[in-house]
Amino acid sequence: MATRPSNRPLSPHLSIWKWGPHMLVSILHRATGSGLALVGTVLLVAWLATAAAGEASYAAFMDWFTLADGRMNILGYILGIGLSWSLFQHIGNGVRHLFMDAGANFELKRNRASAKATMVFSVLATLALWAYLVMGK
Repeated sequence: MATRPSNRPLSPHLSIWKWGPHMLVSILHRATGSGLALVGTVLLVAWLATAAAGEASYAAFMDWFTLADGRMNILGYILGIGLSWSLFQHIGNGVRHLFMDAGANFELKRNRASAKATMVFSVLATLALWAYLVMGK
């Protein structure tokens, strides 16, 4: 009876694949969806609960994210920019998957190009949104 080499993997593993942008956006799509659901839901529920609890609770909640003059503090910027980037990345990759569901972008070159396009879109859309929010007022 023939013996199998013991150092051979039973199934493909991450160490044998060459990483590419299409693999990155696949993971980012899952991570951004989970992040938006978890962080967004927690913030929304906390915001609604403190608003319902009264003016003092709401002010204490808003103090976590804003300064006394109404501008955002560092935590507000981190969460705001992070959530908006996550949203744009998730939307961009969702549109990419919509085209893939229709049968497009299965060629490796176009698949990589569309993956890179989602990352560029998410960064540019986030920069445009925050430039408008910060400088547009």
